Amino acid sequence: MITVEKILEEREKTHGAFADHAVYTQHIKTLIRDLTKTSKKCLTAVQTEALDMIAHKLGRILAGDPNHKDHWDDIAGYAVLVSKELNNAAVQKVDAVVDKYKQFKI
Repeated sequence: MITVEKILEEREKTHGAFADHAVYTQHIKTLIRDLTKTSKKCLTAVQTEALDMIAHKLGRILAGDPNHKDHWDDIAGYAVLVSKELNNAAVQKVDAVVDKYKQFKI
């Protein structure tokens, strides 16, 4: 049976020391939140969470092994999830316009 200590020891090899990771990640998240407020951007929950998770992965890259491919793949995955959300929102807008004009039979 694998112990929690063994898991933590293994993760530290790729993710770095948790305390370092926490500091880096919180600095990145603070920067993102401050810039979001300053620029008055209105982000969806999906966009906000994706940025938080990307910040988390950046913290791992900075604290741990920057050559650990999973960190980079995870960042790409969160970006794709936002892209899909934006695509779905665009499709819904087009569908709403089409539905609106269906009432006018030309």
